[in-house]
Amino acid sequence: MTRRGTASPLVEGQDPQPVSLLLDALRRFLKNRAATAGGIVVILVWIIALSAPLVAPYDPIAHLGSANRLKPPGSPGYLLGTDDFGRDLLSRLIYGARISLQVGIIVVLLSGSIGVTLGAIAGYFGGLTDEIIMRSVDIVMAFPFFILAIAIMAVLGPSLNNAMIALAMVSWVGYARLVRGQVLSVKQKEFIEAARAEGLSDALIILRHVLPNCMAPILIQATLGVGGAILSAAGLSFIGLGAQPPDPEWGAMLNEGREYLRQAPYLTIIPGTAIAVTVLALNLLGDGLRDALDPRLR
Repeated sequence: MTRRGTASPLVEGQDPQPVSLLLDALRRFLKNRAATAGGIVVILVWIIALSAPLVAPYDPIAHLGSANRLKPPGSPGYLLGTDDFGRDLLSRLIYGARISLQVGIIVVLLSGSIGVTLGAIAGYFGGLTDEIIMRSVDIVMAFPFFILAIAIMAVLGPSLNNAMIALAMVSWVGYARLVRGQVLSVKQKEFIEAARAEGLSDALIILRHVLPNCMAPILIQATLGVGGAILSAAGLSFIGLGAQPPDPEWGAMLNEGREYLRQAPYLTIIPGTAIAVTVLALNLLGDGLRDALDPRLR
């Protein structure tokens, strides 16, 4: 028998229902108002980017005539105004969201694939392999990030595709360092020794047992990396090395509008605000995921 007002004891032989780690992380994430707001903004930008052909009122690269040049925001038919070629700024901003998110994701996928692979190999095998990979990381990190990207662009030539390649070539080192540290910790666990005793190959151990236990920090790094890639790509486009006219990329729009700062400041304010809000939202989302997935906060 149990006393009134006290919890009933567990039935003999029955284990307590474990709390789902995913649900627990989701609850802690939703309690973080800043992270939740960032996630909502990111989702909205995603929806707008995916539905660009449906929601954009005009073709983003179509010239609407010299009579429609530099119309201010709020003009009839042009909610955010037009640029110096008479192109609708709202349409270019919407399509720019698609390009910027595409750049961020592709850069993260390329740099993450390289960095995770090399970091896992370095951490798991150690020795000379570890020395070669980590000294390569040190060499890349010895150069300023943006200067090295510009140097690579000078070799590849200005284009958005080359900008993504250049950013991936200088961004993989962060993933390599992160994954190497995680693998050094995970490979000492007992379940890794058990996998070796079963005769699994090193490749299977890394893929099935090591990397799945490193996914939380990789996910956080990737979320933050998307924002960094968008900002870096916009910087390259601003100096003429990324997206080329008439592509409606946010950094290129900033470059086009800088000549009209006094006459039409909205040409730079609007895409600049879009970059700032999107990158801030991604950073808030990444910080929230880091706090939610941190096992020390359980």
